[in-house]
Amino acid sequence: MKQEIALRAAALLRTQRAAALSTLHAGAPNIALAPYALVVDPPALILHLSGLSAHTKDLRADGRCALLVAEAERADAAPHTLARIALQTIAEELPPGHPRHAAARAAYMARFPDMAGLFELGDFALFALTPQTVRFVGGFAQAASLEPASLAAALAEASAVAPTERPLRWTP
Repeated sequence: MKQEIALRAAALLRTQRAAALSTLHAGAPNIALAPYALVVDPPALILHLSGLSAHTKDLRADGRCALLVAEAERADAAPHTLARIALQTIAEELPPGHPRHAAARAAYMARFPDMAGLFELGDFALFALTPQTVRFVGGFAQAASLEPASLAAALAEASAVAPTERPLRWTP
């Protein structure tokens, strides 16, 4: 049962491309929309953020943050029945030269090739958000907490099934 839920959570992360990102801003929640890419082994969501934004400053001050990824709303489904995943994460900035920077950049570029020009701007930075807690809601009365390792295994398994959408792996 948990493996099926983990696979559904991984599928949701793979099919959606943006998350609601909540950071701590002067001790209060601050929320923004953030496109993300995925890297597995170890699992992380990759964000490419402007240094001018409040959420980037917040992450640099305190890497604790949360993400919410939700199934797209549909006319034929009540909003409370839609799948969603909530992740509490720790963000780490990956500056150029960081051992994981190249894989993070490649993953982001593979998912958002039209955003290549942002890498030329000096104020943008990559962040790897590592899940600490995972809560998946598959619809009404279908909720479960998952271990981050279970989500990581499901992302890796899903990558093997659909290699054209494969999240990248960190390289040593």
